[in-house]
Amino acid sequence: MRYTSVACILTVLAACNSLPAPPVAPQPTPVLAISPAPPATPAAPPPILPYDDAVLSAANALLKNAQLPTPGAPPQARYTVVIDPLVDGMTGAQSSATRAMGQQLATLIRSNYPQYDLQPFTAAAVARNPLVLIGTFTGVNAARQTTGTREAFRICFALADLKSGKLVSKGLAFSKPDDVDSTPLASFKDAPAWTDDPATLGYIRTCQGTKAGDPINALYAERITAAATVAEAIDAYDAGRYQESLDLYTSAQRSTAGDQFRVYNGLYLAHWKLGHRDRAEDAFGKIVDFGLQQKRLAVKFLFRPGATGFTADTGQTSAYPLWLKTIAARAAGSTSCLEITGHTSATGPEPLNERLSQLRAEYVKTRLEASAPALAKRSIANGAGSQKMLVGNGRDDASDALDRRVEFKVMAC
Repeated sequence: MRYTSVACILTVLAACNSLPAPPVAPQPTPVLAISPAPPATPAAPPPILPYDDAVLSAANALLKNAQLPTPGAPPQARYTVVIDPLVDGMTGAQSSATRAMGQQLATLIRSNYPQYDLQPFTAAAVARNPLVLIGTFTGVNAARQTTGTREAFRICFALADLKSGKLVSKGLAFSKPDDVDSTPLASFKDAPAWTDDPATLGYIRTCQGTKAGDPINALYAERITAAATVAEAIDAYDAGRYQESLDLYTSAQRSTAGDQFRVYNGLYLAHWKLGHRDRAEDAFGKIVDFGLQQKRLAVKFLFRPGATGFTADTGQTSAYPLWLKTIAARAAGSTSCLEITGHTSATGPEPLNERLSQLRAEYVKTRLEASAPALAKRSIANGAGSQKMLVGNGRDDASDALDRRVEFKVMAC
């Protein structure tokens, strides 16, 4: 019976297999319930330290944690390093504070880090592809943002390897503002204008918002040889060696990466100091052309406190007629329109600052139209008050002169 039953079953199955299979209703795909991942807790920012402690904290983190040695290097190898002068992270200016910080870094390297062979930042040294130490020193508000009144400083250091084209280390710290001298060096205090210079932006972007292993910003890497010459020119100007500074700026301009705003500022300053008025005017024309190409040019016109007229100090204003004439001529030669915006520091009530900045912009607009009447229908005046401070330290002195700038922005008509 057992075998017969099996045989019968096999016979029936064979018959069934010859029939078309009944349709099978689709089964719903099971849905897996996935619990959302808990939100990541943001890392607490570093504490705000006394200035000297903050510099040491960031510097030691940078130098101790560098991803060295490179493959194939002998165990006791020394690594050549140069320091490209540190800058303000908003304006790109060098100050007494950034210069002192560079000197602190040099002293620390020589005394505590024998694996580094510190050399001067020159074009010849850069040609040997050393490590390059860069840094920014940036004012931040209570929320650690670069807006409003600044209440602390963010210190950012980066170590870049020119051979690999990558960053090998970073250091970060926050400093209290006490005893910090942020007065710009002479080259930057005397500079008539400011704009977004790609060379400076490349430096800042290499340091800020990056991590070890990231590539060096191309804007910086392409211009670093010229940057070394510019650094020497700045040192010469600050020391009063104006002819030497002029020669170095001229050399930088003739290089393949010489089209830099800070180069044209330097050429203007050196020519002006040497009494070369025609050449200074030509250099200022290049400053204006560069700024208008970037669609933004900030000029440091100094006004009487609370007034719309320029300061009575002729030592500071003697070049203003040249500036105004050149800006008017270059702007009139363009087919674009111009927005002229006044800015102030945060001192005083904001409604008053907004009105004062508007009146100052209108004053400059009137002066430009006197030289180029065609601008009357192609320019407007606005006042921003203290809403867009670049420095924001509230000192109302040479350190935050850019907060009281007049900006020229190119716009479609």
